[in-house]
Amino acid sequence: MPVVLDSTSFLDVIWWMLIVFFWMTFLMMFFAAFADIFRRDDLSGISKALWVLTLLILPILGILIYMIVRPAVTPSDIKMAEQARRMSGSSAAEDIAKAQQLLQSGAITQAEFDQLKAKALA
Repeated sequence: MPVVLDSTSFLDVIWWMLIVFFWMTFLMMFFAAFADIFRRDDLSGISKALWVLTLLILPILGILIYMIVRPAVTPSDIKMAEQARRMSGSSAAEDIAKAQQLLQSGAITQAEFDQLKAKALA
């Protein structure tokens, strides 16, 4: 019974590790794009079907095209951010009040306060 490890070199092991790494990377990108397509509320059913077909027919090119064409912020991203803010228990008014206290104590500058206020209101 031959032992397979006798004919396996260190470079073979490195080569297989690279293949597995890139294969797993591809799968993660594929499933992330697939999940993102179905998570988005701004796409119609036909659009979702066309994107899925594109991903299945041209996987690598389809993923790249989807990532380039996809808007940076989608309505569902805004909803998720708002839910996270509500779950954390802080409201925009509380965040601004905390920033105002920091401004009055001199811990932050007016410009930093304005940034925090804009972030709380966003």
